[in-house]
Amino acid sequence: MAIEKSSKGARGSVQCENTSLNLLKANDFMAENIRKEMKRRNILMLNITSSAGSGKTTLLQETARRLANQVKMKVLVGDLETERDASRIRETGIDALQIVTGGICHLEAQMVWQAMDQIDLEGVELLIVENVGNLVCPASFDLGEDYRVTLIATTEGDDKPKKYPRMFLTSELMLVSKADLLPYLPFSVEAVTKDAQEVNPDIGVMQISSTSGEGIEAWCQWLLEKVEAKRKPQLTTV
Repeated sequence: MAIEKSSKGARGSVQCENTSLNLLKANDFMAENIRKEMKRRNILMLNITSSAGSGKTTLLQETARRLANQVKMKVLVGDLETERDASRIRETGIDALQIVTGGICHLEAQMVWQAMDQIDLEGVELLIVENVGNLVCPASFDLGEDYRVTLIATTEGDDKPKKYPRMFLTSELMLVSKADLLPYLPFSVEAVTKDAQEVNPDIGVMQISSTSGEGIEAWCQWLLEKVEAKRKPQLTTV
């Protein structure tokens, strides 16, 4: 009886694994469609990830205020429920659309594709996707972005890159947010940088505070450089 039960459990595990692989394969297909559309339109697309409460929305508000007159940008915001974050971003004058996942702990490429149908992308140069607050599931789902940027707040501890390595392995930039609180917290920027770069030697690191403004100019300059690079015609080789 015990052997039979174990066998069923093994079959169930295989079925679950196959379902997950099929889901990821379908997601990657849709992500590639998004990537082609962004390339066609010369739109720079960012996927902003983090755990909940790290300051993603506040950073996007500050980014919108500083870049609104320099870059035409729009924002897609993922959350399990409510439209509160999209409303906060719209207060800055930037068009933002909420994607309510209804309990799903991450955004998927299909969700982003459907949301793109509901916004006018004509003339847009920068599309930022604020993912659901979670360092686990979003790491596995490509959204067709050019860059994945992950925030780690000083309030959540400096041990996250080794605990959630896939997220930092798949990110091009790590933003150490809420840097204004460093004098009051047992958080080491040196330690978190070391761990992140041991996971991903190519990851960039910036220290920012949306409250004090520390590092925000450097962040905005990074964005402007990436937008400018995306504007330029892509050279093709024969």
